[in-house]
Amino acid sequence: MSIEYLGLSEINGPLIALEGIRDASYDEIVELSVEGKKKIGRIIEVYEDKAVIQVFQGTEDMSLNNTHTKLTGHPMELSLSEDILGRIFNGVGQPIDGLGNIISELKRDVNGQPLNPCAREYPRNYIKTGISAIDCLTTLIRGQKLPIFSGNGLPHDQLAAQIVRQASLGGSSDEEFAIVFAAMGVKHDVADFFRRTFEESGASSHVVMYLNLANDPVIERLITPRVALTAAEYLAFEKGKHILVILTDVTSFAEAMREVSSSKGEIPSRKGYPGYLYSELATLYERAGIVRGSKGSVTQIPILTMPNDDITHPIPDLTGYITEGQIVLDRTLHQKAVYPPISILPSLSRLMKDGIGQGYTREDHQDLANQLFSSYARVGEARNLASVIGEDELSPVDKKYLKFGADLEQEFIAQSRDEDRSILDTLNKGWKLLSILPREELDRVDTKILDQYYHLSAEVLSENE
Repeated sequence: MSIEYLGLSEINGPLIALEGIRDASYDEIVELSVEGKKKIGRIIEVYEDKAVIQVFQGTEDMSLNNTHTKLTGHPMELSLSEDILGRIFNGVGQPIDGLGNIISELKRDVNGQPLNPCAREYPRNYIKTGISAIDCLTTLIRGQKLPIFSGNGLPHDQLAAQIVRQASLGGSSDEEFAIVFAAMGVKHDVADFFRRTFEESGASSHVVMYLNLANDPVIERLITPRVALTAAEYLAFEKGKHILVILTDVTSFAEAMREVSSSKGEIPSRKGYPGYLYSELATLYERAGIVRGSKGSVTQIPILTMPNDDITHPIPDLTGYITEGQIVLDRTLHQKAVYPPISILPSLSRLMKDGIGQGYTREDHQDLANQLFSSYARVGEARNLASVIGEDELSPVDKKYLKFGADLEQEFIAQSRDEDRSILDTLNKGWKLLSILPREELDRVDTKILDQYYHLSAEVLSENE
């Protein structure tokens, strides 16, 4: 028999306190009734007969006397079936597309289950995004967590939408692929942009969307990524699909955590964020991977905006410790009208070496990527020198590096928002750019590969394939 409690002892922002409570447990979901309105909350602290509860829908119309509270006896659970594909939900998993609730007896705890590290398989194979700067230089591997570091005003929303439209397992794969997209604290026009883009491109049929809007309660932002990852784990590990999870914006999640922590009176750490920010981010990021015995995989692309473009800020700093690389968007490239403005030198994918090359992409992929990185670094030196002595005084080789750098940015990194390049097109473009440089400058490429691909046009390369 469930017990219903009348009244509260305290209300503080999105938190309420209840005394005289029995048999309550941490993370348990409670049902709140306020003058006929139903709300749900989560117990975040228990001490003797006292409990502190987060209210997902906010506490605006609640008072100490008019609130009825009932314990459910279980943590927050999500109803799951394959019918969630093509659907749109709010931040706590309730449908907002007018198509009704998900009818299923299967429910899963949104906090997930810890994975035995010994049960994980090493990530292999790549996920094609159709974006050259990612596919060639920071290749996304199935089961990887590869964040995008952006800044306010940079086109990370457009990049996220393009990845959703174009991502696939490659042309030769017949395995099932789907995308779970979660947005936290986004404005209405941004949410409409995502929804409209996915519908017009036809991608919505294999996308599950979870939208927490800017005017939704802050507390919902803490649960939205957990709900999305629970759906992803179900589709991957129980239905055998390869799932790409895109989380935007993790900064909104962290700021919501800071707000709730302040309401609880906790001692702040760096920049006012709670000391457990690292462990909270890790509980999200570590839900990516491949489990032995399962056909599916969960791959993550968390997107976060760096306050003041500061990559040493706690959110990108701690994210970098947990994830396997990063893709960095650059404001200078954006000002040059380069889209996507991916800065390739600070970007890396630590797992790409094990998912590219012969049998995955093409045998020259790793050498080509190494040489493009090396040559572009030399471009920076040539530009610095030109700013001091003038471009006319540069050596012929340095002038070629300047041309290589300009062409790389305008023809390789830059592409239109609806341009979906194959991996072979991307690699061919890379070799065409390297042909600008003298052969003796290409010291990161194996001689046999250099003999085969150097100074060949894209048309000849296509014939060889």
